[in-house]
Parts: sequence; C-alpha cells; structure tokens
Amino acid sequence: MASTVAPLNADVDLPTNVTAQTHNATASKITNMVVCYSPMMITTNGIWQGVNPLEFSLPLFILQVAVIVITTRVLVLLLKPFRQPRVIAEILAGVVLGPSLMGQMDGWGNMVFPQRSLLTLETVAHLGLLYFLFLVGLEMDLDVIKRSGKKALFVALAGMALPFCIGTATSFIFRHQVSRNVHQTSFLLFLGVALSVTAFPVLARILAETKLLNTELGRIAMSAAIVNDMCAWILLALAIAITEVDSTALSSLWVLLSGVVFVLICFYVVRPAMWWLIHRIPEGESISDMDVSLILAGVLLAGVCTEAIGIHSVFGAFIYGLVIPSGPLGVTLIEKLEDFVTGLLLPLFFAISGLRTNITKARDPVTVGLLVLVFVMASFAKIMGTIIIAALYTMPFREGIALGFLMNTRGLVEMIVLNIGRDKQVLDDESFAVMVMVSVGMTALVTPIVTSLHKPPRRLVGYKRRNLQRIRHDSELRMLACVHTTRNVPSVLSLLELSNPSKRSPIFIYALHLVELTGRASNMLAAAAASASASTNSRSGSSALPATTEHIFNAFENYEMHTGGVSIQTLAAVSPYQTMHDDVSVLAEDKHVSLIVVPFHKQQTVDGGMEPINTSIRGFNESLLSASPCSVAILVDRGLSAAAARMADEHRLVLFFFGGPDDREALAYAWRMVENPSVSLAIVRFLPPDYRERSFSSPTYRSAATADSRAINIGTEGKSELEMDEEYLGEFRDRNHGNGAITYADKTVANSEETVAAIRSMDSSTHEMYIVGRRPGEAGSPMTSALEDWMESPELGPIGDMLVSSDFSMGVSVLVVQQYVVAGAPVAAAAPAASVDPVRQYLSNANVHPATGLAGYQTIPASSAANSWSSGAVGF
Repeated sequence: MASTVAPLNADVDLPTNVTAQTHNATASKITNMVVCYSPMMITTNGIWQGVNPLEFSLPLFILQVAVIVITTRVLVLLLKPFRQPRVIAEILAGVVLGPSLMGQMDGWGNMVFPQRSLLTLETVAHLGLLYFLFLVGLEMDLDVIKRSGKKALFVALAGMALPFCIGTATSFIFRHQVSRNVHQTSFLLFLGVALSVTAFPVLARILAETKLLNTELGRIAMSAAIVNDMCAWILLALAIAITEVDSTALSSLWVLLSGVVFVLICFYVVRPAMWWLIHRIPEGESISDMDVSLILAGVLLAGVCTEAIGIHSVFGAFIYGLVIPSGPLGVTLIEKLEDFVTGLLLPLFFAISGLRTNITKARDPVTVGLLVLVFVMASFAKIMGTIIIAALYTMPFREGIALGFLMNTRGLVEMIVLNIGRDKQVLDDESFAVMVMVSVGMTALVTPIVTSLHKPPRRLVGYKRRNLQRIRHDSELRMLACVHTTRNVPSVLSLLELSNPSKRSPIFIYALHLVELTGRASNMLAAAAASASASTNSRSGSSALPATTEHIFNAFENYEMHTGGVSIQTLAAVSPYQTMHDDVSVLAEDKHVSLIVVPFHKQQTVDGGMEPINTSIRGFNESLLSASPCSVAILVDRGLSAAAARMADEHRLVLFFFGGPDDREALAYAWRMVENPSVSLAIVRFLPPDYRERSFSSPTYRSAATADSRAINIGTEGKSELEMDEEYLGEFRDRNHGNGAITYADKTVANSEETVAAIRSMDSSTHEMYIVGRRPGEAGSPMTSALEDWMESPELGPIGDMLVSSDFSMGVSVLVVQQYVVAGAPVAAAAPAASVDPVRQYLSNANVHPATGLAGYQTIPASSAANSWSSGAVGF
C-alpha cells in the first residue's frame, strides 16, 4: 500500500509557516496540492525491508525530539559556567539546528528537519507550550500582586508603558525601512508588546542563581515581573483581537467581548468548581487520578475555546491555570506535569523558534540596524523608567540600574509574542530573526551586569557570639535549624526540647527549609511567599507554599505555641546544593546565630541501617563546615525523633571528651542540656598514657574562677590545648557543684583500638544520644589516628563516624559539634595560681571514688557530691 501512495517529501514546496498555509488553503477553498494520508507512512517495517525509516513520520519525529533534547542539554552544560538561564540554551539549540548553521549542510535539513515534518513537530511543540503556560498560571499567586505594594506596581507599569511608547514611536518613525512587507498597525502593536514584556520564569531563575531572591531587590523584581506578565497577556490578547489583517472593526469587537466573557466564566464558574473539588477531598488524602485527568483535559478545552474566539490558545491555558487555587491541588498538578513539560515538550517550542530563525535572511544592514536601535531604545526606556521609580522610593542608584536590567529579562513570553506575530504575518522572516537574536543577547547580559552592579553592603562590625563556649550557658541561644524534608523536623524539635528552652534561658530558632533549585519557578515562588510571610508575620500567604514547606512551617509554629521559652521564625531558601552553604552562612551572620544545626545526609532504615537520602546534602554539609561563620552541629537521628523517646521521663546523654576546641564546644552544648530537669549527662574523658607527664611539664595551671561568676572565659593567649581543656572542665565542675544528674569517668587509652574497645563495652541500651566533637583531641593523636584512616563520613570526624557505623548501637542518635574558633579573643584575667598541684589533687579524688570498669560510669549520690566536686581538682 505504501508503494501506491506518494509520500510527503521535500520536493513539495511547503511554506515555512505551516499554520498560515493551512489557514489560507481553507479560507480560499483552493487546493494547490493533494496530500495523501496512509497509515503505512506513520510507522516503518524496518531497514531490513529496504525502506528508509526517516521517510516515515513517527521515526522521524522521535529522532527530532532526541536531537533537540540532547543539543539543548549540551548547550546548558556549556553555558552553565557563564550562569546563563536555560532559555538561552534552548533558543540557541534551535538556531544551531536550524537553517542558520546546521541547515547549511547538504542533506541535514532534508534528512532530519524536512519541511514535511514541521507540521507534526510544531503541533506537539504547541501542545507542550499550552501545558507550560497552564503551569505558569498555576504557579502565579494573585495574592503576591495584592501585597506587592505600590513600589512593585509602579515599577511594573513604568517598565511597560515607557518601552511600549518609545518602541512603537521609534518603529513608526522608521516604518518604511523596518516593516516594508507587513501590516503597519499590527507591526507596531506586536513590537510594542514584545519590547515591554518581562519573562517571569526566566527572571525567577536568574534571581535565585544570583542569590537575590530573598533580598529587597529580588522581591521587588519578582512582584513587578508577575504584574508585568499579567499585563503582557492582556495586551497580547488585545493585540491579536484588533490586529487581524483582514478583519473588520466589528469582528475585533466581538473577539474582545468573547475574551472578556471567557475570563469571567473562568473566574466565576471554573474557580468555584475547583474549590468544591478541593473541599470534597478527605483530609490527608490526595486528589484522584480521575480528577487530575479531567483538569488536564480542561486545559485543552480552554485552549480550544480561545482559539475559536480568535485569541491564541495559550491565553486560554494561562487563564485556566490562573484560576485554579494554590495548595495541595496545584502542587499535585505541578508535580505530575512540570518535569515532563519543561524537560521534553518545551524545548520543542524553542527549537521551532530557532528553526524559523534564519540569520542569513537578515541581509539589509539598514533594517537590521534600525531594529536593533528600536530594541535598544525600548530597553533604555525600561531602565530609565525603573531608575525614576527607584529614585522616588529612595533606592540606591546602582540598585535602580540593576532592577532595570532585571526587568529587561527576555525569554519565553517574548518568543511566544514573536511566533504569534509571525503566524499572523505581522513579522516577516528578517524582522523575526533579528528580534530573536537581539532578545537572546539582551537576556545573556542580565546576569553579569546585575552581579557587577549589585554588591551586598559590607558588614563593618561582626558579632562576637559565634560559638556556645563564648556565651553564658543560661543566656539566650540563637540557633539556625536547617531541614530538607518533613522527616528532619521531629528530630530537630526533639533536640530543641533537650536544649532546655525556658524563660530564664530562651532559645530563638530560625527554622530554614532548604529547597534545591531546579528549573522550576514553583520553588522560587515558594521562597518568595515564605519570605513575604515571615516579613509580615502573617500566614495569609501560606496557601501559596508547596505542601512540604507548609507542613514544615506549621510543625515549627505549633511547637512554638505549645512550648515556653522558644521563639521561632520560619524561612525558606532556594539554591543549588553547590552554593546553598553560602545562603545559610549569610543568613547565620545576619541573624547573629551561635549554632547551626543540620541533618546528616543518611537516614535510618527499618532494619536499623543507614541509607543516603541525597548525596548532594553531604557536599552541602562539608561546605558549610568549612565556610560557616559560627559553630555547626550535625544531627544523626537514630531514634531521637521517635514518639517513645520524646515522651520519656528521663533522657540519658553521653559526652565523649578527648579535648580540643570541638570537644569543649560539645561540652558547652551539653552544659545547656543538663539544665533540663529530665536530662542526665554522663561525661567520659579519654586520656593518653602520658597525660601525667605532660601535665607536670605544662605551665602552671590557672583557675577559671573570676570576679564575675556569670562570665565564661576562653582566653587562649599563651595557653596549650590541655590547659584550656582543664580550665573549661574546672569551670564546668565549679558551676555544677552538687548536681546529681551529672556523672564523670576517665579512661586511659593508648591507641585507637583501646578507644573503640572502651566505647564498645558501654551499655548503650539506656542511652539516647552521644555528643562528640568533630575533631577530638590533638591532630594525629594515637587515640583516634587509626580511626581517621577508615572514615566513611569525614564530616562527622573519627568518633562520630565510628558511632554511626553498623558496628555500634542502632538506637542511639549522635550529635557532632564543630566549634567556630574566635580569632583574637580577649584574654581572661588570671586568678592566683593553685596552691596544690592539679594532677595530684585529681589523683587523690580518683582514689576516693574509684572507677567501676571499662564502662567507667559511677552514680554520684547527692550526699557525696560536695566531696567529689572539690575546688582544686582538675577532674571531677
């Protein structure tokens, strides 16, 4: 059958604009060629039957999609070091594959992208565009426009009105040179819309990658871009309605009225129906697949309606997505659609734009130069309008320029406008090619210019409360708790409960939900909504948050409501994992945080093992440990978040003390925990065999006692690590004199094997959490040196890595602490030297209370506490 039917081939001279050809053929009722359809021309029987698969539509379409996606991804990787948005790579991929470059090769165009295949490719590309615009409308929060304020509204209006007027006026002056072959009024209106729009999805990506999303500049740009996008779609609908080449004024009026009726039906019929659908979903259950299918079918119906009206189908899909309420329904639809649409279907649309872009047709230097001049004049007008508004609101001049360039971000919306203008024969091939390339160049300039103009203010004075040892154990503690998923929340709340929040020693928590930056606008909108919610102290915008972020925020806020002594501020940060530690560090420094708590990159399985959640989290933890402006604690949850552990009457903690800054910081945190009446603390100190000789050879020990009993002294000048360990332990002993909840034992170990044996011999069945320092003791100490060679997780240090291995208890959580060492700390005033040798006094106390074996624990009765915590002892 295939042999009797003439296939569609490149010999037939099809117009480049297939849509326009079909329209003209239908309107004139004249058929210039006969297209024979054969089912056998869709799929092939294979090369072994002697046929070329590329002569059949399905194999050719599959090859085209694969070539487009691979080319796009390669260009994304090549442009990534230059921090260019993905839309640049997608447009350039189409230009590279089209007649401008690859099309110049003999046989490439006829073999891979023949004219006969463009109808199928263009149809699927517009289907992907339809659903992408539905997602854009779905992700837009109308409440953002309400709470954006006058500043963002004026920035958006000035950024649209001035370039629209100047662009149309300039193009009108040069109309005879620029638009010789097209309808004049149509050209002016379409060009004005194309020059005045701001690509909201592209702008959101740029703001997130340049760390401006949560700044004042980023919030204004995001809000103004949303307003700009809304106005752009309205203007586009009007332009399509009134600029039909062959239409009359009456038909244009009917198009406008029908469009208004469609919008009203969407807001007053479809939106209430969606609310009814949400309310009938039982609490805790997700939307059914049947409902999702009906909603997605509604996207197609909306597109058909607006196409029948005379407005482009993407406008109907956008309005339909805009009226669907945010929340669980919107999140479900986004999760089901976004990766497939943005990763596979949307690049086809940009490829079609690139295939239509033939740079070789831009031969008239006068036309090209004038089009570039029109574009530059419109961009200059947008920047100047933004600067004027910024000056009226007393924004810095450099920020005004940066905001102007951000509002000049081009991309998806402009490509849609240009393609529609070309479909309507408003733009010719030359104008289309020049506008596409100038738009790409303008968007490529945004990131480098904004990063060079916007520099964060330098902090002239740093804060001093950068670690726990430096502050009083009963003073306010400012913590930054990072969570990646909802599973991290219970363990963080359990740690807060153990940290003894009270009115006497309050804890201020910044609960930060870390969201990985993908190609989506939804997570960036979540961060903007969360930031707005936090800044206004209102939960009115919580409906714009994804379900995960909202659940995390609600959990922390409920804990704050039912617990005294805790103040919690919820935040969200969106960033790639490679640079996420920078956002956390900046936030910690801005909020004067003393401790950052982050979850381990592994979670416990049902059988007690540890499996990785996301390998990128490990890299984030390592980067944060090296760049943090304060102390950092990594929490390994192995039962701490369980309900039984949280409801227990007594919590038993163990601190392994080898010495050094990190172990002293761990002791400082344990000091705060032991103030909790339900917490008991066992301290096990590991000592080398030469501890006595080293102590005798060290300078005279100085007591930590000073005139002010509330101050914690960490003067380091002229002191060895051993001296500072003894001094801080002595201070801890003096302040906790008579506390029966604290027990102490020392263990002398000569090497790593003895260290492992001592820890392994402990009865861990009653313990809830181990607290250790990340870098225990001295560097290269025999007590831990062998363990360092076998570490699987260096971010935990040798002891922490050993404790989370499968060889040790599966039910004991681990907290690994790293101290931020304050440079240039003031030296504490030294008290008179001790009258007795500290080591001899320690030995005499040890004789009074002998150790009880390898476990090394001894319960100290309250009656004997005074004798065991004698004032001159180095130990306890």
